[in-house]
Amino acid sequence: MDGTDNSKARRYSPLDRIIMNFDQAIRTLAGKPLVTERSNPADDYAESELDASQRGEALRLMRVNHSGEVAAQALYQGQALTARLDDVRVRMERAAEEENDHLDWCEQRVKALGGHLSYLNPAWYMGSFAIGAAAGVLGDKWSLGFVVETEKQVVGHLHEHLQRLPESDVRSRAVLEQMKIDEERHGATAQAAGAAELPGPIRSFMRLTSRVMTGTAYWI
Repeated sequence: MDGTDNSKARRYSPLDRIIMNFDQAIRTLAGKPLVTERSNPADDYAESELDASQRGEALRLMRVNHSGEVAAQALYQGQALTARLDDVRVRMERAAEEENDHLDWCEQRVKALGGHLSYLNPAWYMGSFAIGAAAGVLGDKWSLGFVVETEKQVVGHLHEHLQRLPESDVRSRAVLEQMKIDEERHGATAQAAGAAELPGPIRSFMRLTSRVMTGTAYWI
């Protein structure tokens, strides 16, 4: 960042941040996410021929991934709202911007496959935002710990979905492969920033809630 860029230097008041988070929630659930400069990885590939069964499986998996990105966006926004250190807040906000890329890519893919987004996305958003905000209140090292554990679980889901996707669906595969790279980097960045290891019961609870979300988003 050079001296001419004042966008990141501005100090936002708590009210500013609440308004910004409300705007972000609307964009995530019903509008156009604020994406980064990156292009959609699927654009590098032509659409594949998929039969009805393959198309149905692909769109359901991509719907699950979209819901996961809704939850991730809410988690990061909640953490950024309550983070105590400016450098931690900046890391959370940049990660949230990249999650917006994932959100947009998954939505495009679900619609291209002829599917709909999960009707339960507002519930995933509100629950994840509350968890993120609570983690931030506990302290930055615990907030970062939630990022590490969340990204670890997301990478596991992405690995499983890459195995389940029809081999010929190269466009969905390209999106998930780039997402996996990004999520691994987010987790490593949080770990290097001083993340605390979460207690076992919390990690287990996170896995349980993740299974509930992925199981319902697959169908609804």
